Amino acid sequence: MSRAFFMILDSFGIGEAPDAAAFDDAGASTIRSVANSPAWNCPNLEKLGLFNIEGVADQEGLAGKKVKDPLGAFARRRELSMGKDTVIGHWELAGIVSPKPMPTFPDGFPAEYIEAFEKATGRKCIVNKPYSGTDIIRDYGVEQHETGALIVYTSADSVFQIAANEADIPVPELYRYCEIAREMLTGDLAVGRVIARPYVGDSPENFTRTSNRHDYAIAPPSDTILDELMKAGKDVIGVGKIYDIFNGRGITEFVRTKDNADGLVKTSEYREKDFDGLCFVNLVETDSVYGHRRNIEGYAGAISAFDRWLTDFMPRMREDDLLLISADHGCDPGYLKHTDHTREYVELLMYGKSVTPGTDYKTVDGFTFAADKIREFLL
Repeated sequence: MSRAFFMILDSFGIGEAPDAAAFDDAGASTIRSVANSPAWNCPNLEKLGLFNIEGVADQEGLAGKKVKDPLGAFARRRELSMGKDTVIGHWELAGIVSPKPMPTFPDGFPAEYIEAFEKATGRKCIVNKPYSGTDIIRDYGVEQHETGALIVYTSADSVFQIAANEADIPVPELYRYCEIAREMLTGDLAVGRVIARPYVGDSPENFTRTSNRHDYAIAPPSDTILDELMKAGKDVIGVGKIYDIFNGRGITEFVRTKDNADGLVKTSEYREKDFDGLCFVNLVETDSVYGHRRNIEGYAGAISAFDRWLTDFMPRMREDDLLLISADHGCDPGYLKHTDHTREYVELLMYGKSVTPGTDYKTVDGFTFAADKIREFLL
């Protein structure tokens, strides 16, 4: 019975990719911004070889240093897919390269679609343009309450987001509207995710998004390592938004989480259970709470909290366990040109009895390298 724990530190990129300029991200480096923060305290990641990854410690202005005898194996990986969003990043981690970017809507969604969606839901839609998720409820929350409308917006990512006050539109009803949108957004409108964004509060000063966010992703176009494992009779456990990202495909069991701390607790619980296969975990707050909001100290604190969790997790791994740590894209909290994801290399750190310490795979083309390593270990 072999178990792989695949931990995704959402958006923890390790330096600009060669094509970063084409994505308006020249000079971005999440790790440089975060590791230089006073809130950074990650001895376990450093011992595993985080700064030994090719090119990481060589970045100008980055304070981290290589260690002499890394405990893990490590690699720097370049994304091959034409995108820098959550869905495309996770799909490539699981083995699918996406040659075309998912559609984005910098000018909002077509009027004819919005009209059809209003007819299908029986509610008016307001805003319909790219917007910060926290700013939009501050600016339009009162109008939403007064009219009962749905706040519809997007971002630089391929997303259709719907925000509503839980006091006006109950969460199950908001989810139903998102399901309607998911069914309607096809063809050229087939965004990567439809996202429910419920919030609470009674004034712009206290409108606050809740943990009842829910993502409705487009299904992967072909089999991933998750499908391969499931067909081979293995367990495939999703923790956090993994089930949503893959639209349930290839998942045999899943549990959603409220935040990173909850995700780590649930992962520790799975460590104590008997299963044969993959536990795939997404820790989203580095991206959603700190990356997009350009909060360097908060981001560093979240990575440091994960590192503290490793202090307990790693010694309690079983003989046939493999730990993999990676990311799906970047979101440099120190990059002020925009507040979107950043096109970066991502790390792969591996640890366990089957891993030869200090193995340096250098720079590898394709996030799919992680799926290859999981396949080698579990199949």
